[in-house]
Amino acid sequence: MKGAHYKMKKVVISLIVILSIFGSCSVFASTDNILAESSAGQLIEIKEKQLKELKDFTESYGSEAYGFTAYMLDKVRIYSIPLCFVGIAVGAIWQYVIGIRKLDVHDRGLFLIVGFVTIFVICQVLPLVFAIVVKGFRN
Repeated sequence: MKGAHYKMKKVVISLIVILSIFGSCSVFASTDNILAESSAGQLIEIKEKQLKELKDFTESYGSEAYGFTAYMLDKVRIYSIPLCFVGIAVGAIWQYVIGIRKLDVHDRGLFLIVGFVTIFVICQVLPLVFAIVVKGFRN
């Protein structure tokens, strides 16, 4: 019994640490004119960078439609990594922490892990398959 109580304390402390780390990250907005101008400059730089990246994809694929599709698949590939890791972590917590006592939650955690790993693999492989098909089989 002492071991289960000790494990529960470790889980609670770990969750508190994780929540405090995520909770301490916050964005403060100011009405200061200098800050607004530098923010606008940064937004313009980000926009120009993304437009240049889209133009590079369009030139690489030789078509605006194929270039835009490849650009979007690349963005899905990049942003799926943290999303899927968070989903896998939640599934692992449901399976191994909460699911120790409740069998239905244990199965739900396993299904979450399998689902997010499947989504992760699809999101990582789809841009490669698209590039092979479009560049390899198109005249």
